Amino acid sequence: MMASSGKQNNCVRVLKMGLEKNCTSSWSLRTSRINIRATFQVGPWFDMYLTARDPIVLNFNPFMSFNPDPKSEYNDQLTRATNMTVSAVRFLKTLRADLLEPEVFHLNPAKSDTDTFKRLIRFVPSSLSWYGAYLVNAYPLDMSQYFRLFNSTRLPKPSRDELFTDDKARHLLVLRKGHFYVFDVLDQDGNIVSASEIQAHLKYILSDSSLAPEFPLSYLTSENRDIWAELRQKLVSGGNEETLRKVDSAVFCLCLDDFPIKDLVHLSHNMLHGDGTNRWFDKSFNLIIAKDGTAAIHFEHAWGDGVAVLRFFNEVFKDSTQAPAITPWSQPANTDSSVAVQKLNFKLNDALKTGITAAKEKFDATMKTLTIDYIQFQRGGKEFLKKQKLSPDSVAQLAFQMALLQQYGQTVATYESCSTAAFKHGRTETIRPASIFTKRCSEAFVREPSKHSAGELQQMIAKCSTYHNQLTKEAAMGQGFDRHLFALRYLGAAKGIDLPELYLDPAYRQINHNILSTSTLSSPAVNIGGFAPVVPDGFGIAYAVHDNWIGCNVSAYQGRNAHEFLRCVEKALEGMFDALEGKAIKS
Repeated sequence: MMASSGKQNNCVRVLKMGLEKNCTSSWSLRTSRINIRATFQVGPWFDMYLTARDPIVLNFNPFMSFNPDPKSEYNDQLTRATNMTVSAVRFLKTLRADLLEPEVFHLNPAKSDTDTFKRLIRFVPSSLSWYGAYLVNAYPLDMSQYFRLFNSTRLPKPSRDELFTDDKARHLLVLRKGHFYVFDVLDQDGNIVSASEIQAHLKYILSDSSLAPEFPLSYLTSENRDIWAELRQKLVSGGNEETLRKVDSAVFCLCLDDFPIKDLVHLSHNMLHGDGTNRWFDKSFNLIIAKDGTAAIHFEHAWGDGVAVLRFFNEVFKDSTQAPAITPWSQPANTDSSVAVQKLNFKLNDALKTGITAAKEKFDATMKTLTIDYIQFQRGGKEFLKKQKLSPDSVAQLAFQMALLQQYGQTVATYESCSTAAFKHGRTETIRPASIFTKRCSEAFVREPSKHSAGELQQMIAKCSTYHNQLTKEAAMGQGFDRHLFALRYLGAAKGIDLPELYLDPAYRQINHNILSTSTLSSPAVNIGGFAPVVPDGFGIAYAVHDNWIGCNVSAYQGRNAHEFLRCVEKALEGMFDALEGKAIKS
């Protein structure tokens, strides 16, 4: 990519000249004149997601699983489903009443993340509150994505999907064994239905002995988006419009699975894709609860990012465990759930049945090619690395670079997602962890460890950490190059400007073929998370550096060995910890 810096500069000049020449009708100026609240992220970034025609399952949708309730008896499926549903609706109510505490990044939590500061800032006029927070290194984050968290669905449309939201709807969608049920969780006045009633309705659904449908409709949400758009239109014209509306407008989708989770690999497969029958992949999020109470959130990615979902995730876990709506000994309300709960039935013609069968075959074939494995490195984590004055994230990323070099003898394009929620309507920027510093350090550890003293290796790790910190800060402040070049390309295409040479350069294509796609979200509420590779020959790496251990969950398709990659990651971490402790590195 460095060899293409001249082409990059020329690209900017060409696009700038073309855009200036036609600026009076450019997307940015037209949009800004129409809507003074417009930002770059409003149009192009949504287009990137919504125009993609690949199935959203695996290609876009990730998952995050909850830790078990600390009180083991509360992990009963009915109890946990009731408590989490109530907690989710409590969050909805707080959000829509504008009472949700703002999302803030605390650079110095000891000063700003305190009850005293929060009480004081309440009395500062809203126009000045940002400056008050800034003075104590507290940075309010954009929360505009939260609007799509509830009552929202991605609707398949030819060429470009649409995001649909109906915040007037009051019902919950429940899936079990491929069947669809709805019941109200808010009454006509907008109050939460009593927890005992919700418990009764969920118990009624769990007692339904119906066999799984012969043609499970949910498979269609795993299809190519244009194919799904065509089949959805057949559903609508076949008399299913009102039924689909109930699915689309539901507060969220609760998926009740009829089996326990065996281990973390089984958990990852089930929460990332399942068997295709008991998920509605288009919903803003699916709250999945297995027979043993193992719970996770699977979410559609076009409307929002992990940062917004994590806030909701944390609040639901905290509320459902610390202020549960029911206990395992609570009795369901004495209500007629057969009236309150509506089972949705779809009218399927032969074309739709054929479409469902084809979708199932594709789904099953694709899932067979995906492998997932994980490690939990117990030798140390954030506490140890910070004592060494190292960025914990940089060490994890360096381990991935070493692992790929060990396994395949390569340094490849690497993507790490970084939130830009510090900006209005901010989504993400890319951190590029693979650098000349990580390359040198990886080669030293993997190819010639005996040539370097522990002190020399420590210095190399420190240089990687310093540079990684710089890249992270630049990305968080919108100074990365990926979104910049994306915006130039988008605007140039909108004006019909010929694509500059940079975008055709093999180096540009190579750096956008992200063999290592990585993302980290750490929280006491999170058990494990995951996503699929973004390219067929890649790895999807979800990881977290905890206080005293490092977790890593890796997915791969055929042709890549996730288990062996993780073995190399573990070896890399062992080598770095040895060096940091002053020990000799084993070859």
